[in-house]
Amino acid sequence: MKLRTTLIFILLISLLWIAACVPSAGVKAVAVSCDDFSAQPNLTKQLTVVAGDSFTVTLCSNATTGYQWSESAQISDTTVVQQLSHETVAPKDTGLVGAPGAEVWTFKALKKGTSTITMGYSRPWEGGEKNTWTFTLNVTVN
Repeated sequence: MKLRTTLIFILLISLLWIAACVPSAGVKAVAVSCDDFSAQPNLTKQLTVVAGDSFTVTLCSNATTGYQWSESAQISDTTVVQQLSHETVAPKDTGLVGAPGAEVWTFKALKKGTSTITMGYSRPWEGGEKNTWTFTLNVTVN
């Protein structure tokens, strides 16, 4: 009985150790505020994720100005990173007219490699300002 208990204990410890070494799928996030873009209109960030992970990019957006981010991100290598979704998030109820909200993209890391994601903040109509703000994310997938 004592040998059996010891073997079970060793097995459980081994399984826990193996589980701790295996990267878990998760969601990482990158967020950029309006203040960040006001200080630097063309931002670049880096992100490292594990293949199979999802990650989000949240960028400040204010529809009352007529500007919007590109619906689909430009992805340099779509075999490494895939866009899953894009949504607009209304501003929190601050009581301020014209308060900024955000736009959120969700991506999935498909396989090991690197890819660059680029987005532009523009007024989409003909003659409207293009890429007043730009965001670039250099993604490394391990």
